[in-house]
Amino acid sequence: MTRRRKTGIPAKAWAGVALVAVALALLPFVAGLVGQTWVRILNFAMIYIMLALGLNIVVGFAGLLDLGYIAFYAVGAYMYALLASPHFNIHLPFWVILPMGAALACIFGVLLGAPTLKLRGDYLAIVTLGFGEIIRIFLNNLNAPINITSGPQGINLIDPFRIDGFSFSRTQSILGVAFSGPQKYYYMLLLITIAVIVVNLRLQNSRLGRAWEAIREDEVAAKAMGINTRNVKLLAFAMGASFGGVAGGIFSATQEFVSPESFGLFESIIVLAMVVLGGMGNIPGVILGAVLLTLLPEFLRATMEPLQNALFGRVLLDAETVRLLVFGIALVVIMLYRPAGLWPSAVRKRELESAKTGG
Repeated sequence: MTRRRKTGIPAKAWAGVALVAVALALLPFVAGLVGQTWVRILNFAMIYIMLALGLNIVVGFAGLLDLGYIAFYAVGAYMYALLASPHFNIHLPFWVILPMGAALACIFGVLLGAPTLKLRGDYLAIVTLGFGEIIRIFLNNLNAPINITSGPQGINLIDPFRIDGFSFSRTQSILGVAFSGPQKYYYMLLLITIAVIVVNLRLQNSRLGRAWEAIREDEVAAKAMGINTRNVKLLAFAMGASFGGVAGGIFSATQEFVSPESFGLFESIIVLAMVVLGGMGNIPGVILGAVLLTLLPEFLRATMEPLQNALFGRVLLDAETVRLLVFGIALVVIMLYRPAGLWPSAVRKRELESAKTGG
């Protein structure tokens, strides 16, 4: 008789998971030694991870170029702002509003996807770009004759996350340990981000995920194999939009202020760059791209002016200008030498290698 091999997770893998968990648990306290600003930046990194993973469903899995993804972020943000602020004197709890924001963004995703089902490439990019700008312009002008969004002034005094008397915006002592507002948000965002990653992994390995990949590779062949490309593409837009809606609601709560300026074209391009830089279709790569493109610009912002003072005795170039310049050069270099991204999926890597060799 042959003995069956044990297929359990090896001890080294569990040890690695434990180390990562400990590192993530201690990270906000280490960042807090430098300043609470860096804890807030970590929180923004997790919001961008959610956005990048949502866009990765559309761009990476289904192969549909979307330049208006930030519109769903705006929908979720304003849904939270309108239902948890003195603007309409409505103060619903966050666990009610976040699913509502995800559902509304999902509906907007279907509204965007339905007219664009037959579009591909540049034409799809132009339509989605227009959709993103239309949403931003609407938010900017829905202050007359009935004031819905307060127009360019935005909405302030938005409620933070709150569970009974436990507010995520104030410093509180828990078991003798002082937790600042950003640190408490960090742990909440970490749990939500892990949930989003798990959902993405399950989607990627599901029948629906394989259908998205089939459409990305060859839509005509996928349709010939019996895949309902219309419904599957609409699901890609809807699922991706729902993650953007959740991220938008979290953004409103953490900032306690929202305005149309936060949802411009540049934000859409940044989120798309995170997906492309990390590796389209590869969830760990997308996470890496989101973390790098969130932390690197802030690191450059903090170091450029002191570095110029040390080298030249004065500031020659504004920190924002240098930050964007170095940021752009880094992206160009990476795209030249790593066109599949820093951590590409195996399929995407094979496609590029076969294109180079002419196979």
